Amino acid sequence: MYIFEQIGPLEEYLNSCREDDLSIALVPTMGGLHDGHLKLIDKAKECSDLVVVSAFVNPTQFSESEDFEAYPKTLSEDKKLLKVAKVDAMFTPSDNEIYPEGSSQDYDVGEIGKILCGISRPMHFNGVSQVVARLFDIVKPDYAVFGEKDYQQLLIINSLAERQGIKTTIVSIPTVRESDGLAMSTRNNYLSSEDRANAPLFYQQLEATKEAILSGADISRAIEQAKDALNVIFDVEYIEVLNANNLTQITTSSSEIIIISAVRLGETRLIDNIVFRRLDV
Repeated sequence: MYIFEQIGPLEEYLNSCREDDLSIALVPTMGGLHDGHLKLIDKAKECSDLVVVSAFVNPTQFSESEDFEAYPKTLSEDKKLLKVAKVDAMFTPSDNEIYPEGSSQDYDVGEIGKILCGISRPMHFNGVSQVVARLFDIVKPDYAVFGEKDYQQLLIINSLAERQGIKTTIVSIPTVRESDGLAMSTRNNYLSSEDRANAPLFYQQLEATKEAILSGADISRAIEQAKDALNVIFDVEYIEVLNANNLTQITTSSSEIIIISAVRLGETRLIDNIVFRRLDV
């Protein structure tokens, strides 16, 4: 596995690969790698001849009150994991490499960035768009692979690629879960042992809400019941039932539905969602 810290050598390597007609897939990460990231890599290998994994804790997507300084930085462990996974190249840039003076831009992510996670994290998706656009410009991948746990982010990245005329094909994989249902996340490492034992109740409640809706329950009532149940253990930031295609309110013709939620457990923020097809449409 090649490891690049600077853009120039990475671009030279990738250009030589393109001369050999090799297709390239990018898996953008913030490090702190786990089995969920390995599933993204597996998908990237299916799509392309060569896989690049970036590990960069992006400062522009954190507010001053968030956990940028405390975010797990496990570069040496990440390198070992990616070598075992037989990744072709790892990109570990510095802040200055990604954002040389005057290069950061503001991205209007539209109304979809102002709802759900965008309410409590108003600059988050702007920062995500900045770094993704920058990585796409550097790597110029044929494919980029993301997880569906960050569903709102996935739709925003799809929109970004479309609006910017980026030729990269966005590929997604379903949320990867622990054996007890908890969505895999680097931030799960923040959970105390007691909180980790309670955390799977989050997904279990989303599943129960899905079953209630499929059984014909009134959606507004199902949301309120879910909120009440979650609030016993979690601090609920939001739970919504929306059109999965665009995160708008569902109508009588909406068939693809998402139950999407963010909660806090202790000091740890968890997000999760379930996408399903409504049977009566």
